[in-house]
Amino acid sequence: MEMKPLDERLMRLALVVIAFAMALPASALDGQVGIHDPSTIMVSNGKFYVYGTGGTPLVSDDGWTWRAGTRPPRAGLAPDVIHIGDRYYMYVASNPGGQPHAAINMIWSKSLDPGSPGYKWEEGGLVVSTNGIEDANGIDPGVFLDPTTGRLWLTYGSYFGYIRIVELDPKTGMRLMKKATDPKTGKITTSSPGFTNIAINCEASDMIYHDGWYYLLATHGSCCRGADSGYNIRMGRSRKPTGPFLDNMGLDMIQGGGKQLIGSGGRLIGAGHFGLLDLGDGIMKFSLHWEADLDRGGASVLDIRPLLWKDGWPVAGENLKEGTYEIESARSNNALELAVEGVPVGGRRSGRGRGATPGRGPGGRGIFGGTGGGPIPPQDVAEVSRNWPAGNITTRLSNYLCQAQQKWAIAPAPNAGGYPGSPYFKITVAGTDRALAATADAELVVLPAFTGAPEQLWRIEQVAEGTYRIMPKAVPGSKGPLVLSAVGSGFATLAKWDPAGDKQHWLLKTP
Repeated sequence: MEMKPLDERLMRLALVVIAFAMALPASALDGQVGIHDPSTIMVSNGKFYVYGTGGTPLVSDDGWTWRAGTRPPRAGLAPDVIHIGDRYYMYVASNPGGQPHAAINMIWSKSLDPGSPGYKWEEGGLVVSTNGIEDANGIDPGVFLDPTTGRLWLTYGSYFGYIRIVELDPKTGMRLMKKATDPKTGKITTSSPGFTNIAINCEASDMIYHDGWYYLLATHGSCCRGADSGYNIRMGRSRKPTGPFLDNMGLDMIQGGGKQLIGSGGRLIGAGHFGLLDLGDGIMKFSLHWEADLDRGGASVLDIRPLLWKDGWPVAGENLKEGTYEIESARSNNALELAVEGVPVGGRRSGRGRGATPGRGPGGRGIFGGTGGGPIPPQDVAEVSRNWPAGNITTRLSNYLCQAQQKWAIAPAPNAGGYPGSPYFKITVAGTDRALAATADAELVVLPAFTGAPEQLWRIEQVAEGTYRIMPKAVPGSKGPLVLSAVGSGFATLAKWDPAGDKQHWLLKTP
């Protein structure tokens, strides 16, 4: 892969910003999302921050709409950030001598918010460097705090050689130095434990931990070529942070192995630079950049996707797209519906009367209501809703029969903001303006019209196994968040989230 020196990458970043300004309306995140080589997303003072090559960060109040932030004093290639104790450590690469002659330095601040009293970047110093001759390239840092041991690690490297891992001191963010006493002289010396090579033929590595395994996620393929980039994210796993990292076929990443997490798809080209965004309560997401968003003039942009798990491996989920859905309980497989009398699709069932042709009803209709001819068209909601009450209507769960009151249109709510990766949605009975809402007694109601009130805005996110959690933005009078919850097989309510159960997990199916 052809790598770019720092000045070329910065020039490319400027071109990204120009292309982004001329691009089409948002198809993924909202606002200003042009970035290359994004860091792990950090939260500071309630805001979301992400840093990229060139230094200028993106900032968001909700994780959906982004804007340009304040540039830190040290900028360079593909920074990464971690929060430990009362400090944010940022690791930034540079290649002043031309790659693979490179170095990674650390700076730190007690806040990422320039309006906070704790915002002041301090120089930590040089963490690792490569001399241009050794088989490694000191760029693309990825920092990882082991949740089981409290040990801090840094991975780095690119296609110029190996991906390496070194241990850091979580108290200082710098290289871990071990002391040794000479038994003869009593003199105390310090030294670094050194590095371990863990992968090859990739770059932009990062590490996560899940259920006893350490996962190394790294970017494979060509970068920095816009819509001609082959970036994709691959992974291996190990029982130790120092490897070996094997893929699902048992091939070591040091030998070129790697199971793919995500690659190009649709009009998004070149997935790179994985960063974990763990929102807690079983909701995990990951950030990345696309080398080229063809709906935004081919700009390199930030994206946030659900992170799911299957058979012990991370899986890239999909953010919900606008459409018409059946909302089905994973517990009972019954569907959420407007509590009105339904009309069978194709008409009422005919009885078997005298003189009827065996197997046929009067007038040639089948005894089960069909004509036996071509496809039965979808119900016209304007026709079947004539007898529905005009005011507020409750909901219930019932067998799915493809009826109008069981079909829900889910669409981004205009000017309502969002949450990491998605906008808030409005949920209406398809073909009408009747809107699903939370009530003051923590129940559900369908209102005659959507007004954009917080109790009519819905946060819809995939959980680990691929089902959805559906949560109103606000519940009148409630002190905490509540989610859509099945009660038995016939009723739905709002309750506190329990990721271990299945009554609050929902399937969204296309009718």
